[in-house]
Amino acid sequence: MMSEQQPLPPLETFENQFPERDYEIRIECPEFNSVCPKTGLPDFGTLVFTYHPDKLCVELKSLKLYLVGYRNRGIFYEHVTNTILTDFVEACHPRKATLEATFTPRGGITTKVTLHYPEGFSTTT
Repeated sequence: MMSEQQPLPPLETFENQFPERDYEIRIECPEFNSVCPKTGLPDFGTLVFTYHPDKLCVELKSLKLYLVGYRNRGIFYEHVTNTILTDFVEACHPRKATLEATFTPRGGITTKVTLHYPEGFSTTT
């Protein structure tokens, strides 16, 4: 059984110096990992954030530390992807964002979870 989960580190931001421009930022995180809550085995995946910043941009070191916070956290693929994008949107309020999470095969099955903000997206749970 896993121990009590610690709070995740906060996502930090910095001021976008070009808020009048509509440009895209792509961040690839190829070493994401969490734990399957059913089996307790590690899950590995690649997260790709694509977003159009408004007034704020996400600070990369804080994003890295935030994602490392999932390393020992028991959470399903679908839940972790939704939680991460919700926290990302609440931190930087982008014009639009996409999170694509591709998890390595387990039992011969590869899973990809893709979310888009703002289409069909609510930060309330």
